[in-house]
Amino acid sequence: MLVDYSSDNDQQTLEKPIEKLVLPTQNGSDDSDDDDDDGPFDNNDAFGINSIAGNGSNNGNKSTVTTHKQSSSTIITSSAPQVLVSDPFSSNQQPTSSTLLTRPTDSVIFFNPTYDSMTLPIQGPANPFSSSTSISLNGQQGNVLTGHIERQAISDVSFATQQRSFNVLGYAADPSNLGVGGGMVGDLNRARELGGALVGEVKPTRKMRREMKRRRMDKGKLGEFDSSEEEEEEEGEDGEGGGGEDGGGEGGEADKKRKKKQSLKPKKEYQGPWAGWDGEHIGTVGPTEEEYEEQEARGGKPLNKKERANRPIVDEGKQIKFGEEKSVYHGKDLHDYLGRTYLHIPASTPEGVSLRSEPGSQESFLPKKCIHTWSGHTKGVSRIQLFPESGHLLLSASLDCRVKLWDVYNDGKCLRTFMGHTKAVHDITFNNDGSKFLSAAFDRQVKLWDTETGQCLQAFSNGKIPYCVKFHPEQQNVFLAGMSDKKIIQYDMSAKEGAGEITQEYDQHLGPVNTINFVDENRRFVTTSDDKTIRVWDYDIPVVIKYIAEPSMHSMPAVGMHPNKKWLAMQSLDNQILIFGSDSFKQNRKKRFAGHTIAGYACEPHFSPDGKYLSSGDGQGNMVFWDWKNCRIVSKFKAHNQVVISHAWLPHETSKVITSSWDSSIKLWD
Repeated sequence: MLVDYSSDNDQQTLEKPIEKLVLPTQNGSDDSDDDDDDGPFDNNDAFGINSIAGNGSNNGNKSTVTTHKQSSSTIITSSAPQVLVSDPFSSNQQPTSSTLLTRPTDSVIFFNPTYDSMTLPIQGPANPFSSSTSISLNGQQGNVLTGHIERQAISDVSFATQQRSFNVLGYAADPSNLGVGGGMVGDLNRARELGGALVGEVKPTRKMRREMKRRRMDKGKLGEFDSSEEEEEEEGEDGEGGGGEDGGGEGGEADKKRKKKQSLKPKKEYQGPWAGWDGEHIGTVGPTEEEYEEQEARGGKPLNKKERANRPIVDEGKQIKFGEEKSVYHGKDLHDYLGRTYLHIPASTPEGVSLRSEPGSQESFLPKKCIHTWSGHTKGVSRIQLFPESGHLLLSASLDCRVKLWDVYNDGKCLRTFMGHTKAVHDITFNNDGSKFLSAAFDRQVKLWDTETGQCLQAFSNGKIPYCVKFHPEQQNVFLAGMSDKKIIQYDMSAKEGAGEITQEYDQHLGPVNTINFVDENRRFVTTSDDKTIRVWDYDIPVVIKYIAEPSMHSMPAVGMHPNKKWLAMQSLDNQILIFGSDSFKQNRKKRFAGHTIAGYACEPHFSPDGKYLSSGDGQGNMVFWDWKNCRIVSKFKAHNQVVISHAWLPHETSKVITSSWDSSIKLWD
């Protein structure tokens, strides 16, 4: 160990011999200027220790260093002559580190501490109120309600050994008293039997080793195999003896003995280190009592003790095969007196609003109060979508595995319920004319439905969970699905096979795909993913043409498009909405919409029909509205008790917005 007290400017070499060392006299006189008594310098006694030890009492006025001559017959070799290895004042001349001798002219102190002194714990009392001695992670004091937290000097190896000993043997050293004879915690009887030995110190006895060897099955011989005839004979014997239980108890016992002999019979086939043990039972692990109780708590069928022992849990997540889907119409008559169904777009609403005009032709205003509530779902509503162009029908997907179709303008009732999924429905989308729609659920299936009849037309699945689905705006027989396996799958529904045909796979993302949006006159599409990137693709070409990723970017699980098709509003998980151009795909740094807290939810951002306002839900159940020009919040109100995950502006209304939440309700605001 080197302790350097000198500066860089004044370094002195230790090899330079010290010519004289003069000690002060007893009467305190200073004769340091007297050079008459200079003696030869001894390299082995640089400090003059030998002369001091030999002449403990000096009566003279001066005491000079005497030369200690080394015997020519004794040669002492030292690899580090500068290091002090012994205490000259100790009687036994054993190496110690209790004394450190220095000279005023020394710039480097050579000291060789022992291992024990370096590994000693911190000594002395510590200030419990000091932040430097605090244990807590947040920088506060170590005082807690149950006592005070203190540091213990224990190595990682010792701690791991004690922890493993406690897990294997059932006891370990008492952590509150780590000194010699500190006691044990845990199974004290076992500790007494083994003498407090740790897990690495316990060795099996000869008797235990013999017993283990006896239980080990034969390893077999390399290159030899059991003949198939012997296996068939064993199976035949098992089948013949299987009826012994009905014939009486003797037959059953004979079967058990025969099976036991067959299990103990050595196999010729080579097993090696994978050979089993006598009495070893390898079988499937069934559910525990807690899992059975959990199932009953979720609403499953209660099971008695015998059923719990014999019958496994019924899988309620069984997939509904294609053709087993159902739909229920909740109205009286499907057709009116002219033979029209609910898909017919009325010319105008009871309030006189034309549903056949161009959306966004009127000025939009902010909603203020709730005027209607749709209730019918038993769990949260994950997605809502209005009927294309007119918006007179509302489609909702829910976590209760069902999709419902609602009337918006007349009675506001549920028209039809579609039942074809066994797990929560994540996304829905209409085709251009609204006659069909797709539903994607966590049961790994995408299904195509007829909106009018409620019939399931096709079912698609590649074994992965679809997170989003989107029809191609021009080729209505093609749709894209963003999957959980980082791929975007392109299906062609016009294929001869009923399940469709996968015509293309876009595989570049590093995480599940969350959104798909067509841009540039439907020649390209933009995707976002959990990998915190944005990628732009040419349709039907699985090569990324634009890759957007920055270190500060977060995942963007929801995207909305401006009515003029020039801007994409992307909901970022750092509680802000970012704007990207749909042609250049560059971020508009001047527009940033913040002030809401989505708390990790994929809350959809949408624009008003005239593009004047940008709206989004948040994690607290609020609806937030921003002015598109100045990016300021113009309205914020409490809409639901839980997160507002999806909403939609009525295209022909001036201020009506429909919101959906995980509180299972859908509300209309005006």
